[in-house]
Amino acid sequence: MELTSLTSSEIFAWIILPFLIFFARVCDVSLGTIRIIFVSKGIKYLAPLIGFFEILIWLLAISQIMQNLTNAYYYIFYAGGFAVGNLVGIIIEEKLSIGTVAVRIITRQDASELVKSLKKYDYGITVVDAEGSKGKVKIIFTVINRQNIQKVINLVKKYNPKAFYSIEDIRYVSEKLKSRTNSWYKKNNLRFFNSVRKGK
Repeated sequence: MELTSLTSSEIFAWIILPFLIFFARVCDVSLGTIRIIFVSKGIKYLAPLIGFFEILIWLLAISQIMQNLTNAYYYIFYAGGFAVGNLVGIIIEEKLSIGTVAVRIITRQDASELVKSLKKYDYGITVVDAEGSKGKVKIIFTVINRQNIQKVINLVKKYNPKAFYSIEDIRYVSEKLKSRTNSWYKKNNLRFFNSVRKGK
């Protein structure tokens, strides 16, 4: 009886239900963003599982909208949840740092210390002599796991602060680097989700 009176009350209709719709939308869009990223990174076993919960939550949210089509107030929370869900999904993906990237460094300075430092950290590199618009340059190529991006950038800023660098996502890499990525993922994905659970 009390539950029925709660769901039919003004507080539920104007406060609790809109925020439930908002929260559900944040969850399902976040999961959708992560699922798409997992598919693009070739993590094919987790993507369907995430998709199951994504669509389940979406159905719960849309069912409430369909029952209240005349109330534009709910539309705002539904749309707001969609917007915030995209942001949350991207933040989670950045924390997970899944996949590999190609880093291209172009420098006019002597790059010997930078090359030596990259080799020290076991980053596979290729160094090419090239000609730029203002003279000779060195181009350094390396393919690394995403969680190492900041380390490489810090090395560039330390040894060749005026160097130009660009970073590009890679869908497929050779088995050697892929195995490193997969082992890192298996070891760290639970650590991330456990830290989120502890923070609740």
